[in-house]
Amino acid sequence: MFYGEFNNTVDLKGRASIPATFRDALRQSAGDESLVVTKADGGLTAYPLSVWKKICENVLALPPGPKREANLRTRVAPARECRFDRQGRIQIPQSLREYAALEKDIVVVGMIEKIEIWNQQRHAAATGESEALLRDDAQGQADLGF
Repeated sequence: MFYGEFNNTVDLKGRASIPATFRDALRQSAGDESLVVTKADGGLTAYPLSVWKKICENVLALPPGPKREANLRTRVAPARECRFDRQGRIQIPQSLREYAALEKDIVVVGMIEKIEIWNQQRHAAATGESEALLRDDAQGQADLGF
């Protein structure tokens, strides 16, 4: 499981360090030495390869039509497998860095089965939107134990 928020940076070559706790969880749960990184809602989402394969199967199981094509075009097509180097960094492709506006300061967020990588300002905005959504669902939050 991935959880926690970590402020980090992207270097001039587009490499981002993934927290050691995330790398350890990835090795223990899936035996993976890489992540599949793709576009998602103004940021990037990184999946263990085993989880990514299931997502692709789910997309391919959709009936042919606009939703299937939209998922293929916007989530599957831009995805890239990113391997860790010896320092625990992944090389994020330029096209994905541009999409997510990753220039220097980033936030790496554990989301149980996936990892999100955000520009710090976009992360703050997305977190604010999420907080507002949850404020309107106090009972639902209580039911979850929060």
